[in-house]
Amino acid sequence: MAGLWCGIDWAEGHHDVSVVDDAGRIVCKERIGDDVAGFGRLVEMITELRPDGLRGLPIAIETAQGLLVSALRAAEAQVFTINPLAVSRYRDRYSPSRAKSDAGDAIVLANILRTDGDNHRRLPDDSDGAHAVRVLARAHQDAIWDRQQIVNKTRSLLRQYFPAFLKTFADLTTMGARTVLGLAATPAAAATLRPSTVAAALRRGGRRRGVDAEAHRIVAGLRAPHLRHPEVVEAAMGQQAHTYAKSLATVAENVATLEASLTAAFAHHPDAPILVSFPGLGAVLGARLLGEIGDDRTRFATARGLKAYAGTAPVTRASGTKTYIGLRRVRNKRLNQAAYMWALPLILHSTEARAHYDRRRRRGDSHTAASRHLANRYIGMLHHCLQTRQTYDPDKAFTPALAPANDVAC
Repeated sequence: MAGLWCGIDWAEGHHDVSVVDDAGRIVCKERIGDDVAGFGRLVEMITELRPDGLRGLPIAIETAQGLLVSALRAAEAQVFTINPLAVSRYRDRYSPSRAKSDAGDAIVLANILRTDGDNHRRLPDDSDGAHAVRVLARAHQDAIWDRQQIVNKTRSLLRQYFPAFLKTFADLTTMGARTVLGLAATPAAAATLRPSTVAAALRRGGRRRGVDAEAHRIVAGLRAPHLRHPEVVEAAMGQQAHTYAKSLATVAENVATLEASLTAAFAHHPDAPILVSFPGLGAVLGARLLGEIGDDRTRFATARGLKAYAGTAPVTRASGTKTYIGLRRVRNKRLNQAAYMWALPLILHSTEARAHYDRRRRRGDSHTAASRHLANRYIGMLHHCLQTRQTYDPDKAFTPALAPANDVAC
């Protein structure tokens, strides 16, 4: 049976499908709907061409998300996600005039696999558990980013009319700050606020120790003198701050709920004991790493591939007599951030990691560069432990005889 390659240009309401053979001839093309009937038509169309249907068929598409991709993977198709920028470059080979159409892009996608399939990777075959961890880890991180956006807006607003509040509460994400902002969102309201009211609100929020002393500190801080807006303007700003307080309470609950779900999902994954055996990795950060790396052990044949994917390994550009070694820009940004965040607890809680970091600083690295180098080394160790199903052992990771020579990036 001749080889067949399929390209799907996806959209919100429909998808253009094209299938080409070994010679690049278009075997069939059709537009299908983004529903059960549309997917059924895709299966029927492919089954007419090959007895195995979608099973084992190489399919190129520009996204790794969505129900269509999930259905293709369930049907055991070989799904390859192609970067839209790469598709744009390939399109110029077939249309020098820069003409573009959805049906044409589907043909381009199919031909990408036909001519350069070895240069592209299929979607990893991660387990459902790893996929669930990835969804929850990203949702938890997004909720934290949402919270920070609201905090930034609230801080900017309070600075304009209620600076005493910012001096009283250094961290607006705390339960106390959210609660008091809901009680007294303006200096006028703060002037009539009683310590007993604040204490009762703090107890309802879950505080148990030093409540009365904290309540008196808060009331005294909010009543500190400062410049004021006209009453009507101040009231309007207070109303806006009150809505921010409610938003902060909601997003704080979302963060807590997602963190609990993430911790539970991570604990049930078989890779969890390996990840948490590393210094500085707890449930949340470990889950973020697991979610982005996945549990398909064939995805990264070597540690170098994982380091490049994480963006911790430098990239080299050489041309003629010029050579540049610098930061890798094309990377998984979520994994890169998790790896960089991992470096701080490593420095604080691992004597071996701290010694490695100090050696890099003595060689002239900045804090950022030394932290990235440290994260790069531990990403390599993590890859080895996951591949061999071993937990972290500092005696094997940093042997005394090799310690001086480990200044070179691994």
